Amino acid sequence: MDNEIENNPVDGTGEPINRRRKVPVPTKLFFASGAFQEATVVAAGVVTVLFYNQVLGVSPALCGTAFLIASIVDGFTDPMVGAFSDHFKSRWGRRHPLMLGAALPAGIAFYCLYQPIEGLSEMGYFVWLSVFLVLMRISITFYNIPHDALGAELTDDYDERSSIFGYNLVAVALTATLMVLIVNFLIFPSSPEYANGYLNESRYFLLASLGAVAVVISILVCALGTMDQIPYIHDVDISKKVDYGKMFRELGSLLRNSSYLSTCLSLLTIYASLGILGVVSTYAYIYVYGLSTEQMTLAGIMKMPGIFIALPLLVWMSRGMDKKTILMLTTAITGIFAALPHLLKMIDWFPGNESSFLLVALFLPLFISALVTPVTSIVLDSQLVDVADVHEYQTGSRAEGVVFSIRSFAVKATSGIGGLFAGFGLEFIGFPEDAEVGMLSQETLTGLLFMNGPLYLMLYLLAIFFMSFYKIDKKRHAEILAELETRREVEAHENGEKET
Repeated sequence: MDNEIENNPVDGTGEPINRRRKVPVPTKLFFASGAFQEATVVAAGVVTVLFYNQVLGVSPALCGTAFLIASIVDGFTDPMVGAFSDHFKSRWGRRHPLMLGAALPAGIAFYCLYQPIEGLSEMGYFVWLSVFLVLMRISITFYNIPHDALGAELTDDYDERSSIFGYNLVAVALTATLMVLIVNFLIFPSSPEYANGYLNESRYFLLASLGAVAVVISILVCALGTMDQIPYIHDVDISKKVDYGKMFRELGSLLRNSSYLSTCLSLLTIYASLGILGVVSTYAYIYVYGLSTEQMTLAGIMKMPGIFIALPLLVWMSRGMDKKTILMLTTAITGIFAALPHLLKMIDWFPGNESSFLLVALFLPLFISALVTPVTSIVLDSQLVDVADVHEYQTGSRAEGVVFSIRSFAVKATSGIGGLFAGFGLEFIGFPEDAEVGMLSQETLTGLLFMNGPLYLMLYLLAIFFMSFYKIDKKRHAEILAELETRREVEAHENGEKET
C-alpha cells in the first residue's frame, strides 16, 4: 500500500493520532526553517527591477511585462501543483518528495536570474529575466505549496494552527531582516564610486551565489527536519490518478465560498501592495530621500519589535476579537502609518533631506506599522486552514494543496504583481534610465511618492473591504470540526469492517 497511512492512523508509539494535538516546538522550528528561502527571494526581489532597469538598461515596462508573464504562469501552475500534491503517491508521503525535489532547481534559477550573460541587448535581458523568473517561480511552487499544506495538516486545533504559522511568520520576518543586513552592508555597501551600492553591477555575483546557497539549504533543512511528521498528514484516497477536472471543480467550489474568496482577495491585495512598495520604496529612498544602502537598513530594523511581539499580541487580541476583526484592525494600522511619511512629503509637511530629523520622520511611522503587520500574516494563514475544514465539511474532500495554492501565488505576487505594477508605474511617471539623484523632475518625484503613499493606503483599504465578507468565527469552526471528527470516526469504522 506504498506505506500510506491507514484509516486508523497511529503515531510513533502505536497510539491513535490526536488530530487536535499540540505540535512539538522542534517541529514548528523545522517547519519555519524554510523561511530562509522565502526571505532570500523577497529580499532579492526588492532590487530585481532596479537591477534590470538602472544597471542593465531594460525599460520599466519590459520589466513589468516579465513579471506579468511570470504571474500568468503562476496562475496555472499553483493550483495544478496544489492538486498534484494532494494526490501524490510516495512512501515518504505526499508533500516531502516535492519539497526536496524543488531545492536544486530553485537554487540554479535564482543564481541565473542575477547573473545574466554579459553583452545582451535590452530585449535579450528581457527574455533572460522572463525565462529565469518563470523557472524560479515554478521551482518555488513545488516547495511552497506542499510546505504550506503540510503546516495545515499537522493539527486540527483552531489556535494551534495560528501558532504553527506564527512560528513560520516570525522566522520569515527575522530572516528577512537578517537578509536586509547582509544585502545592504555586505553585498551592496556604499562606496566612493556608488553612493548607493544597489547600482554596483559587480556586487550582484555575491547576491546570486549566496542567495542560491541559502535557498537550497533552507528547503533541504525544512523538508528533512519534518519527515517524522508524515504519519500526521491527513489520510486521503490516492488510489486514483490526479483528476485535474476535479481539481478545477474543487477550486470553483472554493471560489463560491465567500470566506475563501474574501481571504484570497485580501491576501492577494496585501501581498501585491507589499510587492509594489518593495520596489518603489527602494526608488524613493534613493531618488527622493537620498539615502545610502546603510541608512535603508533602518527599514528592516524597524520591523524587528513586531516580529517578537506578534504571537503574544495575537493571543491577547484573540481573547476579545475573532480573526476577521483582528485582521481588519491590523491592516488599517499598517496601511495608514506606512503611507504617512510619503503623504506628508507630498504636501510639504515633512523634513528636508538635509534635516537631522529625516530618518526619524521617515522610519518612526514604519516602526508603528510594523508592530502589527506580522499579526495580519499569521491570521491570513490561519484563516486558510479553517477554510480547508469548511471545504471538507461541504464536499467531503481534503484540499489543502489547492487551498494553499493561493498563498503560494500571493507570496510570489509580492515580487510578481508588485514588479508588474511597479514597472508599469515607473514607466507611466517617466522614470529615466541612468537616473541621477537630485536631477529628477518634480512630477517624477511626486509619482514615486504617490505609489508609496496614497496608492499603498488605498490598496490596504481595499483589502479591509474584501475581508468584510469573511464568515467563519471560532464558534462556527468548532461546530464544523466536531462534525468532521464524527464523520471520520464513522468512515474509519466502516473501512475497518471492510478489511475484516
